[in-house]
Amino acid sequence: MASSQLLFLLSFLLLISSSTPTSTITIPLSAPSSTKQIISSKNPWRALNHLASLSLSRAHHIKSPKTKISSLKTPLFPRSYGGYSISLNFGTPPQTTKFVMDTGSSLVWFPCTSRYLCSKCDFPNIEVTGIPTFIPKQSSSSNLIGCKNHKCSWLFGPKVQSKCQECDPTTQNCTQTCPPYVIQYGSGSTAGLLLSETLDFPDKKTIPDFLVGCSLFSIRQPEGIAGFGRSPESLPSQLGLKKFSYCLVSHAFDDTPASSDLVLDTGSGSDDTKTPGLSYTPFQKNPTATFRDYYYVLLRNIVIGDTHVKVPYKFLVPGSDGNGGTIVDSGTTFTFMEKPVYELVAKEFEKQVAHYTVATGVQKQTGLRPCFNISGEKSVSVPEFIFHFKGGAKMALPLANYFSFVDSGVICLTIVSDNMSGSGIGGGPAIILGNYQQRNFHVEFDLKNERFGFKQQNCVS
Repeated sequence: MASSQLLFLLSFLLLISSSTPTSTITIPLSAPSSTKQIISSKNPWRALNHLASLSLSRAHHIKSPKTKISSLKTPLFPRSYGGYSISLNFGTPPQTTKFVMDTGSSLVWFPCTSRYLCSKCDFPNIEVTGIPTFIPKQSSSSNLIGCKNHKCSWLFGPKVQSKCQECDPTTQNCTQTCPPYVIQYGSGSTAGLLLSETLDFPDKKTIPDFLVGCSLFSIRQPEGIAGFGRSPESLPSQLGLKKFSYCLVSHAFDDTPASSDLVLDTGSGSDDTKTPGLSYTPFQKNPTATFRDYYYVLLRNIVIGDTHVKVPYKFLVPGSDGNGGTIVDSGTTFTFMEKPVYELVAKEFEKQVAHYTVATGVQKQTGLRPCFNISGEKSVSVPEFIFHFKGGAKMALPLANYFSFVDSGVICLTIVSDNMSGSGIGGGPAIILGNYQQRNFHVEFDLKNERFGFKQQNCVS
């Protein structure tokens, strides 16, 4: 990549910111081990408020977005910033980079070049100056994506040709590069240029000509992102996966080195064999292209104890404008619910857990609700929390997945909403099932058969 191009793009970004086919790949996902406290921190209330805010920011973004291989395992680790990460090897020779595993977006990108800048990247246990970067000039397989390359249109659509003004429309030979990308996330953004690179897996299987983003500038991004969404540029789409699955270990947001496996499966044949023990619900279609990245499932009921929470139908199914419905998102920490749905859930818990005193002070400091004071109690008694999906699949959450200790005397519901009032639906999905509620479930995204499967299990390797 010419230095003049890098300088131009950096200025642009700064301006914006003021063999035989086999069948499965398994990648470890990481997250800290669980403790009695929700986090290991000198100020748990402030940390909880930070994580709740990040989940809300992520929800706002989601609701308003702007070669075959076989079975491999790669570790998935929990991180202090509330997500889960994997390590991938790109380039020749390979360079190892960490990525947030994100089912709510599609582009795979890494911090790129020695000039990479990250603004407001003050995350726990992460040194901004120490964020590893990919160096294209050290890879013999690194090439810029051209404006005429069909992969350029994956991000910019067919109208990208109108931006290729230096290209002769009568020929495919063109040296102009694909335009710089800018991607907005819930709590930040990233920008850079698209590369064609070699992706290497631990067992020496390689995937050439993989589309990856070379990000030169980011805002509030702790590391790169591996997009597992539904668009052509996502990792599952580029690998032609039949399905992928993971099991998220519990975490205390402290980067404890516990991990589980992320499994990528290309499979073979045309059968619809189900994984033993899993309950399945079909993926749903959103009628608009705006939310094409997301994995929608049809939530039919929310049950708290013996009570079916009466959630209006308009929140459960996307309308003609694309708003409403439920998605599964590994990039969101705490599950988000549109305000009217959240109020129904919170009030039902307040009603059924009336034997404990509401900890109003903790609620104000953490942004979570309801919170209850359980000081002096020898045991905790709260109702079950169950999601009922289309097809009969029921996800009964373990207690630790929806009520967590802020300290030894207070527990809080780890569901978030915003402060918007009214009974209408905001833009995008009404419910976002976050990774905190997915912990200790084996979950499967069966892309070939268009269904989401899950079963409860201990995820520690």
